[in-house]
Amino acid sequence: MSDTAFVRPGVPAELADAVRAGFVEAYGAQPTVIGRAPGRVNLIGEHTDYNRGLVLPLALPHATYAAVAPRTDGRVRIASAEEQSDWSGTVDALGPGHVEGWATYVAGVLWAMREDGFDVPGMDVLVHGTVPYGAGLSSSAALECSVAVATCGVLGVEATAEVRRRLIDACIRAETEVAGAPTGGMDQTISLLATAGAALLIDFDDHSSREVPLVLEPAGLALLVTDTRVSHALVDGGYAARRADCETAAAELGLTSLRQATLADLDRLSDERVRRRAKHVVTENDRVTAAGEALAAGDWAAVGTLMRDSHVSMRDDFEISCDELDVAVTTAVEAGAIGARMTGGGFGGSAIALVPLDRLDAVVQAIDLAFAGAAFRAPQHLLAEPGPAAGLAT
Repeated sequence: MSDTAFVRPGVPAELADAVRAGFVEAYGAQPTVIGRAPGRVNLIGEHTDYNRGLVLPLALPHATYAAVAPRTDGRVRIASAEEQSDWSGTVDALGPGHVEGWATYVAGVLWAMREDGFDVPGMDVLVHGTVPYGAGLSSSAALECSVAVATCGVLGVEATAEVRRRLIDACIRAETEVAGAPTGGMDQTISLLATAGAALLIDFDDHSSREVPLVLEPAGLALLVTDTRVSHALVDGGYAARRADCETAAAELGLTSLRQATLADLDRLSDERVRRRAKHVVTENDRVTAAGEALAAGDWAAVGTLMRDSHVSMRDDFEISCDELDVAVTTAVEAGAIGARMTGGGFGGSAIALVPLDRLDAVVQAIDLAFAGAAFRAPQHLLAEPGPAAGLAT
């Protein structure tokens, strides 16, 4: 389909074998189970989840694998094929304030599952994955959810719809209460509820969701993700500041959340910055609804327009874009993309573009040249093909 060198998701069976071998090398025994959970890219609907709004993400084929075996002594050991540091402790020292660094995401899931009544024992854990780190593609949620489903496997608990909802809550608690990232729940929800070949329209007002078919190749299209390689972190304050502005806006309007707000309501907000933040949320919810309808009708041109409008809103009203993201989006559209936008929490990370297959290589090359001309770090690219939800690997 393309000569471009994309970041590949890897072959699931080979990745499962690799994490199994790594576990044996690290711990001298075979793992009991291996959990697999995908990263995600959001087609549209940014910073709306924690405002009880709408989002439209899809699961990536890129995933994290967690090899796990129970222990009888109450100890927990956590290691990664990608990280130099590991962590060890006990099941009684997994919660907030006890763990630092990347291991907080793993320890936090085990802690939150124990808090929810799962009989989590001591465990050895080794993780390995292909979700680009810091790219705004939810490597953290993939890590959390892979550990969660693997832990269910160890416990012999079937991952039913009800159990998956409990795991979503546990993974959110791990990220917000242990890792300290004030995220809204979209990433964990799509990782645990995704369906191959579809995006998931999630309504965070009532936590309902419905599949939206996303059949790209027969339509002659691809979803191109460009990782700007500008480090994306949700614990540095920018994300929390936007969330605080949204809460301020809702409180000043006398509303439970901005989901209840209209554009006319925003005239009552006294602070211009807070008004712009709220405007993004209100209009973004409308764009998600319209995008779902456009996809159902096969109106790709409308989807592209909504993506472009979403980027302008995030750049100007929510102020979470950066020069690299703006260049990636503008260049993609100029080179033939139907639409493009930044995706994820912002302040770096990735852009997503809806591209005709016959323009795919040209769009990638144009972005690479634009980055080189601006003296930016060379970007990476991958293809977003809607994949399945988290589960046990074989």
